[in-house]
Amino acid sequence: MSNELLWQPSESAIANSALTSLTTAAVAKTGLNLDSYADLHKWSISQPGDFWSLVWDHLEIIGDKGSVNYAPGKNFIDAKFFPESSLNIAENILAQGKPDEVAIVAIDEAGNRSELTWAQLRTQSAAVAAALTDLGVVAGDRVVAWTPNYAEVIIYALGALSIGAVVSTSSPDFAPNAVLDRFGQIEPKVLLAAQSYSYNGKSFDCIERLTEIAASLPTLVKTVLITDQTNEFTSFDNWIKPYLGAEAKFARLPFNHPGFVLFSSGTTGKPKCIIHSAAGVYLKAVAEHRYQFDTKPGDKVFFYTTCGWMMWNWLATGLGAGATIVLFDGQPMYPNPERLFDIAQNEKLDFFGVSAKFIDSAAKADLKPMQSHDLSNLKVIASTGSVLAPESFDYVYREVKKDVHLASMSGGTDICGCFAAGISTQGVYRGELQGPVLGMATDVYDVQGKSAATDEKGELVCTVPFPSKPIGFWGDEDNAKYRSAYYEGFAGVWTHGDFAAKTKSGGFVIYGRSDATLNSKGVRIGTAEIYRVVETFAQVQEAMAVSQDFEGDTRVVLFITLKGGAELTPEFEKEIKTGLRVQASPRHVPDLIVVAPELPRTKSNKLVELAVGDVINGREVRNRDALANPLALDWFKQFAL
Repeated sequence: MSNELLWQPSESAIANSALTSLTTAAVAKTGLNLDSYADLHKWSISQPGDFWSLVWDHLEIIGDKGSVNYAPGKNFIDAKFFPESSLNIAENILAQGKPDEVAIVAIDEAGNRSELTWAQLRTQSAAVAAALTDLGVVAGDRVVAWTPNYAEVIIYALGALSIGAVVSTSSPDFAPNAVLDRFGQIEPKVLLAAQSYSYNGKSFDCIERLTEIAASLPTLVKTVLITDQTNEFTSFDNWIKPYLGAEAKFARLPFNHPGFVLFSSGTTGKPKCIIHSAAGVYLKAVAEHRYQFDTKPGDKVFFYTTCGWMMWNWLATGLGAGATIVLFDGQPMYPNPERLFDIAQNEKLDFFGVSAKFIDSAAKADLKPMQSHDLSNLKVIASTGSVLAPESFDYVYREVKKDVHLASMSGGTDICGCFAAGISTQGVYRGELQGPVLGMATDVYDVQGKSAATDEKGELVCTVPFPSKPIGFWGDEDNAKYRSAYYEGFAGVWTHGDFAAKTKSGGFVIYGRSDATLNSKGVRIGTAEIYRVVETFAQVQEAMAVSQDFEGDTRVVLFITLKGGAELTPEFEKEIKTGLRVQASPRHVPDLIVVAPELPRTKSNKLVELAVGDVINGREVRNRDALANPLALDWFKQFAL
């Protein structure tokens, strides 16, 4: 890692940032000398109750905070924030924004664009709350959505949260079995769906699958279509029409009251149903928007996501920072590779969030938005979903925008937020996440469970509880599955499953999932280290490296897909191996390189090394429905030994 400084915020931006304002408030509260972000962060994790209490006040949270900020409990799981509090996150979100200001912009693949003002958002969410109440939905009941990324889903969610219902969402490309594996576990009362959706220029009808899903959820009392009404299903507009003008009512509930159920995207059995508190998710996500990325009221915030990924929850919570959120549903590079940059220009985005894969694809498509687009409003480019390679940092600053805060983020569904991310008042170093998020005691542990040295690879952990840690898993009454998922790696701390290292600048480098870490010649290797090199070759579309038991030992198999017309010649194979040997190490050179027709991935577009590893090692892949392209796995059976 070069540790090259690529960007630095201006003095005026630092002085006027929400982070500086929070620091000033912290100094006034504590009397401490908090001269740097590192000082503020250290205080935030040493005194978590005081820190999150300050954030509550600084964000002007509506509700009763109570007299106790933090109850540590016997262990990480038992720890509770604001155990005497009562609040409602929908009330807090809907208190933002002036009536005539735009709250939500929604754009679909066909180019249709709509706006929803704050007044309309308040009116329609109140109508949803009243409609749900008439259906008998009460606090703690589950309502679900199987939908494209439309504004109606957010209206629906806010209405449900207003009365204390629990919200769970999924995207319409999930097959019925995958949907039922998720929603079937939590027994919802109401289902919101769409009649159809479009992707990559094709339209997909949902009615037949919706009928199957609805018939298989015996607890449903109502199914609502976002779009047209049918004989069987009511349209969203017709459903809420009788309730328009209903008085907004908000059930203020305990901090730890469930608000969301999110699902793990694993491929080893039914997805885990992760229960999150509404308040915990809200407090952490709004703090990230405001302090890590300096989102200000009225800023336009975009993240490319579906309703089946936690980034939908994170984006929606941007409303709580007073931002206008911009939604897009469709293929991000259709009908042209510049589609998302067109949105960034046309909507005058302040915050542009995409996956690391998108940035890599833009680079390989030789897009040069700096020359072709006006991105003068853009303050932040954020990336998550997988590792953002150092070369992608180079591309952004060379071809997209020089003066921009490029923020690589690392977190997940498990916490509905970030462990490490951007820091609005600090510089960006090549290939690095800038640092730990406030309130997150993010560290890297070696195999002995000690804090690793700088540049030493190990497990990403969090050593202090935080507000958005899960309440638990659905149906896991004794928390056995919950403990097993996060707390068995090292006693008393959260082990996230990422392979990482701390840097001398105070940041982090992520090397991929530790559960997908390769054992090459007795040394642990992160798959991202291989991909970073291999995917720089113009002929390579993408890559996947997995370990395979072979002749009493372990070998590394590298599967690649190639761009049209390219071939894996002996010369090209040698180039790949040489590149890995020189740019990484001899241990990174795979034992076998194979061209695959297609690599399997989850619905949220993540490659699934574990599933391919199971196939080539002769193990069963039990949850194929979690994959966007499950048939792709069949090709790999030929390599099973």
